[in-house]
Amino acid sequence: MLMSILAFVVAIVILVGIHEWGHFWVARRCGIKVLRFSIGFGRPLWRWRGRQDETEYVIAAIPLGGYVSMLDEREGPVAAHERHRAFNRQSIPKRAAVVIAGPLVNLLFAVIALALAGLWGETGLRPWVGQVVPDSPAMQAGMQVGDEILAVNDTPTKTWRQVLQALAVASVQGGEVVVQVRDAQGRSDWRLWSLPGDIAERTELLHELGLQPKQPVIPPLIGRVLAGGAAAQAGLQVGDRIVSADGVAITNWSDWVATIRARPDEMIRLVVERSGLTESLVLRPEVHHAGERVIGRIGVLPQPLSDDILAAYRVTYQLSPWQALITGVTQTRDMVVLTGQVIWRILTGAASVQHLSGPLSIADAAGQSAQQGLTSFLKFLAMISLSLGVLNLLPIPVLDGGHLVYLALEAVRGSPLPDAWLAFGQRLGLAVLGSLMVLVFYLDIQRFSG
Repeated sequence: MLMSILAFVVAIVILVGIHEWGHFWVARRCGIKVLRFSIGFGRPLWRWRGRQDETEYVIAAIPLGGYVSMLDEREGPVAAHERHRAFNRQSIPKRAAVVIAGPLVNLLFAVIALALAGLWGETGLRPWVGQVVPDSPAMQAGMQVGDEILAVNDTPTKTWRQVLQALAVASVQGGEVVVQVRDAQGRSDWRLWSLPGDIAERTELLHELGLQPKQPVIPPLIGRVLAGGAAAQAGLQVGDRIVSADGVAITNWSDWVATIRARPDEMIRLVVERSGLTESLVLRPEVHHAGERVIGRIGVLPQPLSDDILAAYRVTYQLSPWQALITGVTQTRDMVVLTGQVIWRILTGAASVQHLSGPLSIADAAGQSAQQGLTSFLKFLAMISLSLGVLNLLPIPVLDGGHLVYLALEAVRGSPLPDAWLAFGQRLGLAVLGSLMVLVFYLDIQRFSG
């Protein structure tokens, strides 16, 4: 929890900071006076005033946003000698540049973060196919055990994570994708896959496609027993080898996991080997909700495999500076398209609101990505940054997109919008954002409560 909170605060400070810096930097270049640059809302924890620009820089108590306050005659009286520096006195192109700068800097940051992730490198699971389910979409496409997935629609895929990301992007472009594979004999070939609907809503895509990753055989040896879990209560100990469950032989860890998951809150009679002797135990797996499914869980971990065994299943790769930059641009483009498509489908009712995430889900993802390493955290920052950029461009009053709509209407009318219009838009925008915050908090609470 502490890791999630810390990672969330760091992410928000970085992403909100660069967003507001975009507005700030362009405003200064356009000759507009900036009164305050604030990261966070509420009571200031730290403040500093620039000597030359007289801008007040603030770190506030609530790190869930930020703002740049500019000199503006609509916000208060402005001295005659400074009116030329007021935001409302600038031309429409200058004001539009200031407004759009924040979202654009967020997208630029996503490119840089993804490029740095590529430069830093990543270790992941090699996308080898370990099992193809009969009569599944994967078998119908001709997938075979031992195939290694090389690319999805010309997007190289070094790891299973990249395969899933490429499939998510491909899903918004059509129902079929071309997958390049290398078979067990080393020959390259292509398969045509039909995706099962909106895969962004599917948490077990590989299972629905009928694929299981190739994995090393893990012996059913207990490596760790979590305190207070069902395994500890049953008397399982570190070093125990599971011999059988209700008379059925257990030969590997996958069999053991499948047995436990399939029998929540059921009594299971175990035979274990301990210090060369066999013992009988009785185990009752706890009930655990995994999405809409109910599975069993007991609180044990296997003994880790040696690095020599794992090396064959892992792949580590790094990109050259040029490759990293190209990858950053293309991945940002694909993710922007995917984000826009998902938002549109939510608004039209074609996709579930479960796609939305609130502060709790984002904090949880921040903590998990930070624990996985710098590359994972950079990719998380890129995803949140581009989401922030895209969402801020929505034509909702109080968001940057809403201000751009105001400027477009002003250009058409040839004069500023009436104050009554602006006040109504402000109330409407706040109502929409307030409703959205209530919704995402409800979804977060629903997720974490199971």
